[in-house]
Amino acid sequence: MAKARPVVIHGGTLIDAASDRDGEFDLLIEDGKVKAIEKPGVLKEHAEAEHIDAKKQWVMPGCIDLHVHLREPGEEWKETVQTGAEAAALGGFTSICCMPNTKPANDSAEVTRFILEKAKAAGASRVLPIGAISMERKGKQLAPYSELAKAGCVAFSDDGDPVADAGLMRRALEWCLMLGLPLSCHEEDRNLSCGGCMNESPRSLRLGLKGFPGVAEDVMIARDIELARFTKGKVHICHVSTARGVELIRRAKNDGINITCEVAPHHLLLDDSCCETYDTAFKMMPPLKDNEDIAGLIAGLKDGTVDAIASDHAPHDRDSKLVEFSRATVGILGLQTSLPLLIEMSAEGVLSRRRMVELLCSGPAKSFDLPYGRLSVGSDADVIVVDPNRTWRFAEEDIRSKSKNSPFVGRDLKGLAVHTFVGGRHVVVNGRLASEMALNTK
Repeated sequence: MAKARPVVIHGGTLIDAASDRDGEFDLLIEDGKVKAIEKPGVLKEHAEAEHIDAKKQWVMPGCIDLHVHLREPGEEWKETVQTGAEAAALGGFTSICCMPNTKPANDSAEVTRFILEKAKAAGASRVLPIGAISMERKGKQLAPYSELAKAGCVAFSDDGDPVADAGLMRRALEWCLMLGLPLSCHEEDRNLSCGGCMNESPRSLRLGLKGFPGVAEDVMIARDIELARFTKGKVHICHVSTARGVELIRRAKNDGINITCEVAPHHLLLDDSCCETYDTAFKMMPPLKDNEDIAGLIAGLKDGTVDAIASDHAPHDRDSKLVEFSRATVGILGLQTSLPLLIEMSAEGVLSRRRMVELLCSGPAKSFDLPYGRLSVGSDADVIVVDPNRTWRFAEEDIRSKSKNSPFVGRDLKGLAVHTFVGGRHVVVNGRLASEMALNTK
């Protein structure tokens, strides 16, 4: 295989929270690494290199998504590792952590290796498997953590289901403490949530929809904080959606407990009034909340309590959504919309662009102790070039995933990853997959 040409990205604004850079720098990619970061013009005469003009654009570390569902093996009609990894690259995500609620669940080295082999063949974004906390995700017996870690798992989760048994959760934290890996926790007390399908409120009563009270999430967050305090194990809280949950995590961090958390874009930008039309595109888990909870989430973003933005990308087929609201599957797509939605929040002054980059890049990397999410000399060349002013309408034909379940279809978005490099490979070129462009030129 011929050696790839070096690439110089020049003229852009380089933003990297991890190295505290936010200004004009040129960047050289060579042999899969960031070879140099220099002041404007220094690298312009690099004769052998391909040159990318990033004027009026941002140069960022590749985004990292800690919470993605790829459905393979078992539900390939919804998504595959390839289509999910390609959607990620188009969305500016160079690394995605895939949840183990596949069929079979990722509770063995064989399933982990299968996912990694599929990801290698896809040749798009990095896919980092998350192993199951319990066998078959049934909450009864611990999964073989050492085996899964050796095969390539970066964390453990039963996401989609909570770990109801506190004793099993304690033992899981103790095992994972020895391995140095986190437990990524879906927080829900099902004795309280009782199959609720939207936020419990006067609105849910009026709509005749069974309510899911926020306390069902809060009490499980509180339990796992205390278990992390006792065991010293690492807990990562998935898709926090309540103001009280953020406050509990804030206090736990102040106490020195080993805890991180993520928030999904849809919990920041949508509220439970979206359920008024019974449109199942707005059915997700945890359910959309009210403005008070949204304000609490945003406060957590601003003060550093929240470590990461994660999409909770959850592809579903049309048939499972085209039913009554109470019976519809939960979840939405997120890989191609998360970055532009966060750019929108930054443009509106909700977040600084540096904090936005931290939540999408170095924050997720620190949460799972991943060697990505920063731009420094010698680091892997996971780099994206973003046009923050590109306005485009998110249409079904733009969706790379096999499923189309997004409430943002038809919405005008601002911001697009025009170039994506994964380990120095130019995966997205001018907003299109390089693999498809190569096919079209044959």
